[in-house]
Amino acid sequence: MTVRMLVVMAAIACASCDGRQPTKADQSVAPPENQPTQAPKASPDVIKPGGLPDDRTPISEGKIDPKGAQGAGQVLQRFGGLLEQRKFAEAYGKWSDGGRASGMTEAQFAAGYEKYAEIHSEVGAPGPMEGAAGSAYVDIPFRLYGKLKTGEPFNLVGPVTLRRVNDVPGSTAEQRQWHIYRSEVQPRP
Repeated sequence: MTVRMLVVMAAIACASCDGRQPTKADQSVAPPENQPTQAPKASPDVIKPGGLPDDRTPISEGKIDPKGAQGAGQVLQRFGGLLEQRKFAEAYGKWSDGGRASGMTEAQFAAGYEKYAEIHSEVGAPGPMEGAAGSAYVDIPFRLYGKLKTGEPFNLVGPVTLRRVNDVPGSTAEQRQWHIYRSEVQPRP
């Protein structure tokens, strides 16, 4: 059974029960005539999945070539998972040059996530791989969302570029792995 089928089955199951107790036929469910009805309150939980440009095509669930674009997608998925687990030092290491490509020190990187109480991530389908000067690049839609420590929701969306050095003489095993090269993730409403 695929993940997609499980999600659909869960949605159907949730739709069939709304959490209310059943009412008896002789009970009135309408408010008394003299009392104004209240509009339902807006849900404070606006942090829901589904904010990527093409939500229908997630990264593949089958066997993945670690050198291909789907392999880059797995690295970005691990990065998001590490942020969710608040393992910021490990997440920092997913950036090129031992994290330095993030433009921050490891301490600055970790401090940048301190304002978040809850972090979730989504990874979209990788774009086509491009090559230049002995390296491969791929852009992948990425979204971070959740809640700030103030309780307010946040939503960051944009492409993340991953890079790996091709199998060329003199390259190290570390260089031949996918790393985050650049992020254009920006706040979105």
